[in-house]
Amino acid sequence: MKATGIVRRIDDLGRVVIPKEIRRTLRLREGTPLEIFTDREGEIILKKYSPMAELGAFARQYADALASGSGCIVCICDRDQVLAATNGAKNLMQKPVSKTLEQLILGREVRMTGKGDQKYVPVTAEGEEFSTQLIVPILSEGDAVGAVILLSKDTRMKMGETELKLAQTAAGFLGRQMEG
Repeated sequence: MKATGIVRRIDDLGRVVIPKEIRRTLRLREGTPLEIFTDREGEIILKKYSPMAELGAFARQYADALASGSGCIVCICDRDQVLAATNGAKNLMQKPVSKTLEQLILGREVRMTGKGDQKYVPVTAEGEEFSTQLIVPILSEGDAVGAVILLSKDTRMKMGETELKLAQTAAGFLGRQMEG
């Protein structure tokens, strides 16, 4: 845990204001769900709540199966970070997603592009070298909660209808897993 040196008082309604700099750094916006933890020493820990994170191990297994069946590199992410990644993208695990990808997910937009295309969306802020990509948002109870991403480093590979159906099926399945 890292001390910030910032001290805030609880107001008469029991609220504490999280400073703007911290909200910006952690990408906390109005309505962002936070999970509250306490320990015996009196510490209160606020953690961004991600319903997708509960599917972590399952998402990794599903990504491996999808990669095996499609021949693509697969990433599964929530709106904040990459939760599962197969060979060729393991270095993306637990890295924050790019703001462009986050906006694409919130907009519920399906995107199929190549690296040279102006509509190419980096998975993380660092940018990565993939020649083609297919992004399908995961919807759960009407909310956009993440995405299934198929990637390839092979410049000859073109994503098509088969890959689109596979990604849509995976996104639909993961979304339903979160509902039940």
